Amino acid sequence: MQPILYIVIPCYNEEKVLPITAPMFLKKINDLSAAGKISPDSRVLFVNDGSRDTTWKIITDLSKADPHYIGICQSRNRGHQNAVLAGLMEAKDRCDITISIDCDGQDDINAMDAMVDEYLSGAEIVYGVRSKRDTDTFFKRFTAESFYKLMKWMGADTVYNHADYRLVSSRALKEFANFKEVNIFLRGMFPLVGFKSTCVYYERHERIA
Repeated sequence: MQPILYIVIPCYNEEKVLPITAPMFLKKINDLSAAGKISPDSRVLFVNDGSRDTTWKIITDLSKADPHYIGICQSRNRGHQNAVLAGLMEAKDRCDITISIDCDGQDDINAMDAMVDEYLSGAEIVYGVRSKRDTDTFFKRFTAESFYKLMKWMGADTVYNHADYRLVSSRALKEFANFKEVNIFLRGMFPLVGFKSTCVYYERHERIA
């Protein structure tokens, strides 16, 4: 029986981006389903993080047009990490696996194929890792690399060049839900959960809008 996948996408003022990237996420669901890797009951779950533009209307219109699109709307802006967490907690009892990804089109959605393959091979958590930072400015590259080095020096168990593009099984999410931290840092928390994990490498693109 194929696993049910929920793609969890935090959205904040994404009215320019969402109409472009939403069909890409749906196509990936359909392609993976057609390949027999996931269930046709899989969904694209948008989390509206208190957007001030028409993001939520776009999400509701998408859901009316195709049942594969679903969404939740937070009462106010809670920040990226809380939006991702809200989506994961909403999805954990409805699916077998989740893949969290930003809405802006920078993360290569084709890496999802390899992520699902790793899950089918036994991995419970699959980290999407940037293979290079050619699209970053020098300042962005310098500060990002310095951040990971600082976190390592402080003893944080993070995956180098990994942000929040990852596959997590519902089994791992149910254990993750036992964490009661308030000031969350997901990329530093998921390695603490345990379970078999691996990495998938990809090249990051320019933001669409």
